[in-house]
Amino acid sequence: MSLQPMEPGEIPAETVRVARAAFPKGSLAIRVRDELGVLFRDEEFAGLFPSRGKPAWSPGRLAFVLVWQFVEGLTDRQAAEAVRARIDVKYALGLELDDPGFDYSVLSEFRDRLIAAEAGRQVLDGILAAARERGLLKTGGRARTDSTHVHAATRELNWLEQVTETLRSALNALAVAAPDWLVGVAEPDWFRHYATRAEDSRFPQARSKRDEAGLRVGADGMRLLAAVADADEADRLRVLPEVEILRKIWVQHFHLVEGEVARRAPKDRPPGALRLVSPYDVEARCGRKNDNLWDGYKVHLTETCEPDAVHLVTNVVTTTGAVSDDRMAAIVHNALAERGLLPEEHWVDAGYANAPALATALQEHGIALHGPLKSVTSPQSRGEAPFGQDAFTIDWDQRKVTCPNGKTTTSWRNARSQTGLPVIRVQFPTNDCRTCTTRADCLGATNRRFRELTLRTKAEYEALQQARTLQRTDKWKERYKIRAGVEGTIAQGVQRCDLRRSRYRGLAKTSLQHQLTGAAINLARIDAHLTGTPRARTRTSHFARLHPAEQLDGAKQHNPH
Repeated sequence: MSLQPMEPGEIPAETVRVARAAFPKGSLAIRVRDELGVLFRDEEFAGLFPSRGKPAWSPGRLAFVLVWQFVEGLTDRQAAEAVRARIDVKYALGLELDDPGFDYSVLSEFRDRLIAAEAGRQVLDGILAAARERGLLKTGGRARTDSTHVHAATRELNWLEQVTETLRSALNALAVAAPDWLVGVAEPDWFRHYATRAEDSRFPQARSKRDEAGLRVGADGMRLLAAVADADEADRLRVLPEVEILRKIWVQHFHLVEGEVARRAPKDRPPGALRLVSPYDVEARCGRKNDNLWDGYKVHLTETCEPDAVHLVTNVVTTTGAVSDDRMAAIVHNALAERGLLPEEHWVDAGYANAPALATALQEHGIALHGPLKSVTSPQSRGEAPFGQDAFTIDWDQRKVTCPNGKTTTSWRNARSQTGLPVIRVQFPTNDCRTCTTRADCLGATNRRFRELTLRTKAEYEALQQARTLQRTDKWKERYKIRAGVEGTIAQGVQRCDLRRSRYRGLAKTSLQHQLTGAAINLARIDAHLTGTPRARTRTSHFARLHPAEQLDGAKQHNPH
C-alpha cells in the first residue's frame, strides 16, 4: 500500500453536532481531541509506506487507534468496530459519521511497519509533544523509574515439556518442508510421542521415569539432527527456523558421553541471558526479581513526578527477563537525553543504584541519581568496620593507599571486576601485614598473607561516598518516599493495559506493546487532569488501619505522589 499524506482538517460539522448531543459531558476521546488536537499526522509515518500502490488508510489515525486500543483494552476487531460504530471515536479521528473505517487486519500490518522501522517510541513521543505544547510537560524537575516482569505470550514450560515441544515443533516444520523424506526417517514411536502437544500430566510422575523420558527425547532429537545433516537437501532443511531452534536447545541441554546422550549439568549450560526457554518465542528469557521467577521480558517505566503536575510516562524500555536493573540507568538517561526530557533528579530503587550509575548520571547528564545503595556484606569492606575500606586513606594523585596503622601500598593496578567493570586493585606488602599487631582484625581469615583492596575509579568512589553520607540523613529518607509512587503507575498499566502479559511473541513486538501502553497511560492521566479527577490514594486494608503508625517501621510504605 502507498501513502498520500493528507492534512487532518476540521472535524465534520455533522459529527460535531451528533457527538455534542450524544455526549453532553464529553468523553475521554472527545476531550483528547478538543484539548490536544491532532496527535499524529500522516507525514510523520511517510517513511513506512512506498510511494506507489493501493492507498493506505491514514497512518496518523491508525497510530491513534493503536493507542486507543490500550486505553480501553480492546482487541484488533473491537478497535476496528469502535472506529466504525462509535461517535466519540469518529470525533477524535475527525471522520464523517458514515465512514466505514477499515478491516481489523490493517492494525496488525501497521504494527509490523512500526516494528520494522523501530518507530514504536515515535507514538509515545507524539503524546508527549502534544502535552508539552499545552504546558503539561516540562524539562528538568524530578522523575522516577521502576521495572516489572512481563510473561511471554507462550505458555511457560518445564524442562521435559520444553525439549518435547521443541522436537515436536521441528517435526511439524519438516513435515511441511519435506514430508516424503520425514516419513522415511521417523521412528515408529515418534508418532505416539510427538504427534500431540506436550503436557506435564502425560509424563511419568516418578523422578527416575521422567529422567528416562528426557533422555529418550534427547536421543530422538539427536537422531533427527543427524538425519537432517545427512539429507540430500540438508542445506535447505537445516536452515528451517524450527530445526535451528532444535539444534540450539539441544546444545544447551544435551551432550554425548562415551557415545550416549546425557543431560548437561547445570554448570555446563549457557548463562541465563543466552538460554532459550521456549521454541515458540526464542527471545524470551528466564527472569528473576526478588523471589519472582518468570519466562519472558522486563519493562522499565520512567515518569515525571512533580507534586502539582500531571505525572506522564516519558520513557519505556523493554528488555529480556535476564537483563539486570543495574545496567539500565545509563540506557534510560541516554533515551531521555535524545528527546530533551532529562530530569534534574532521578529516583530509583536499589536495583538501579550503583557507583557507575551514580557517577555516569552526574558526569554525562548532570542528573542526581537517588536510590538506596546495596549494603556491603564483607566486614573488611564495611565503612563502619575498624578496618573497613573507609578507614584507609587514598591518595589518588600518588596512587597510594595508607592503612590505619600508617603502612602504604606497594601495588596499584587497573583491572576488571567479575562483571567487566573497571576497578583498581591495591596490595599491601606481605612483610608489613605479617608483623602487624592488628593483623587478625584486618585480614579476618588467618590464612591470608596480606591485605588487598578493590577500589572503584575515583569518580565512582567519590560518588559512592557522597551518596552513602546523604542517605544516612533523615531528610533524604523522607524525600525518598516519592519513588514509591511509580508502583502505582505499574499497577495502572497492569489493570488497564495488561502490562505483565505480552500480547505478541518476540522482543520487538513486546516493546511496541509497552510503548503503546505508556502512551495510553498518558492519555488517561491527561484526561484525569483535565477533568480534575484526583489521584487515587494508596489502599490500606481495614486490618492494617488498626495498627499504630509508629509500629509500622518495618512495613513497606507507599506514597502515590
